[in-house]
Amino acid sequence: MDSVSLFRALTELIPGGVNSPFRAFGQVGGDPPLLVRGQGSRVWDLEGREYLDLVCGWGPLLMGHCHPRIVQAVQQAAAEGTLFGSSTTWELDLARLVTEAFPSIEMVRFVNSGAEAVQSALRVARSAMGRPRILKFEGCYHGHVECLDAAGLEAEQAGGPLALGASPGAAAETLVARFNDLESVAHLLASHPGEVAAVLVEPVTGSMGVIPPKPGFLEGLRELCDREGVLLIFDEVLTGFRVARGGAQERYGVRADLTCLGKALSGGLPMGGYGGRADLMRQVAPTGPVYQAGTYCGNPVSVRAAVAAMELAAAPGVYEDLEALASRLVAGLSEIPGLLVQNVGSMFSLGFGPERLEDHRDAARLQTRTFALFFHEMLARGVYLPPSTFDAACLATVHTAEEVDQVIQAAAEAVPVALERTPGTKAGI
Repeated sequence: MDSVSLFRALTELIPGGVNSPFRAFGQVGGDPPLLVRGQGSRVWDLEGREYLDLVCGWGPLLMGHCHPRIVQAVQQAAAEGTLFGSSTTWELDLARLVTEAFPSIEMVRFVNSGAEAVQSALRVARSAMGRPRILKFEGCYHGHVECLDAAGLEAEQAGGPLALGASPGAAAETLVARFNDLESVAHLLASHPGEVAAVLVEPVTGSMGVIPPKPGFLEGLRELCDREGVLLIFDEVLTGFRVARGGAQERYGVRADLTCLGKALSGGLPMGGYGGRADLMRQVAPTGPVYQAGTYCGNPVSVRAAVAAMELAAAPGVYEDLEALASRLVAGLSEIPGLLVQNVGSMFSLGFGPERLEDHRDAARLQTRTFALFFHEMLARGVYLPPSTFDAACLATVHTAEEVDQVIQAAAEAVPVALERTPGTKAGI
C-alpha cells in the first residue's frame, strides 16, 4: 500500500487521518507524507523519499532524530520497567537539571504534555491568588485547554470561544490582550480589579509566525504584574531549552512566577512540566489543595530520555553553535526577495505578505495561498517544513552548514515559482 492509499485508510478510522490537526495539510493541500524513519537531520517516507527535516517533531527534537544517548536511555529504561507507579531516582536527576537551567523554577512537577502543564499551572495560579480570571494574548497557543480556547479580538467581541465544544463559561473567564502591547494589558487589568490571577504569555510566539517580544514588553509585563499583584506565567513549552538552555527567561532576563515546559524537555517522548516559586508549587497535592495527578506522569522511559536530552543540552557550546547556524540560515533566506523570515535563535517562520510580524493582526495578513505553493516546491526539493505559514520551523544541533545552504538554495528556487503562480503577485516583489 502506498502513502496515499494508506492515508486514505487512516481517514476512515482516525479523524482527518491524524492524531493532531497540525499534522494535516489543511492549509497547504495535498496528502501528508507518511514518515517511517528518522536519523539525525533527515526523515524518510513510506516510498523511501528523503527529506531534510525542519519540523523537528514540531520542536522537541533539539538533538535531531535518534540521538545515540537518547536512544540508549530509552532502551535501558524500557528494559528495566516501563511504569512503576512510584517515584524514581531519575526524577530527582531531571528535577535538578531543570531547576539548574531555570533559576525561577524552585520546584517542578512533571506531566504528560505541554497542554497539561499549562492547565495545571493555571489551577495553581487561581488557587494561590483566589481569583478566577486569566489574561492571555491573541494568537498565542497554549494547547487545547478549555478556558484558553478563546480567540483573539474578533471572537472576544463576538463573545464566543474559538473551538466549538469549549465551554462558553470557561472562555468567559479569559481576557485577551494584544501581544506586544502593554497598554492593552494595563487596560484589561484596570478594568477587572482583583479578578485576574495570572497573565499567561508565550514569550516568543510560535503559532502566528515567530514573533519576538518588543524591547521592554516582557519587562513591562513583569512590572505590571508586580504592581497589580498578579502572577506572571511563561508558556515556554516551545522556547524552553530551545532559544537558550534557560529558555526565553535566560535570553531576555525576565523571571516568571510559573513556567510551563514540554517539547525539547524530553527529546521526543511524551512529557511536560510546570514549576516556579516554591510557595506556589506547594499548592499542588499532596502538600496543597490543587489536585493534579496522572498515571503516566513522570513515566520512567520519558524521564530517562529527558535526563539524557538535558545533559546533552548542558554541554558547552551547544547553543552558541546553534545560534551561529540559525544566523547563517536567516541571513541567506533574508536575501530572497518576497520572503518574510522571522526568528529567535533556532526557531523561525517563513511567510509572504507583511514586511514584519509584531502581533496577531500582522499574522492575519500572511498569504496562505502563496505559502502553500512555496511549501510544495520546498517539499519537492527535499525540504520538509511545517505545513503552515503560522507555525515555527526549527533547527537541530545535528543540522550542518551545508544543509543550511541546501535550504537557502531550495528557497531561492521555490520563492519565485510560488510568487509567479499566486494571482496578483509576481516574482521579485
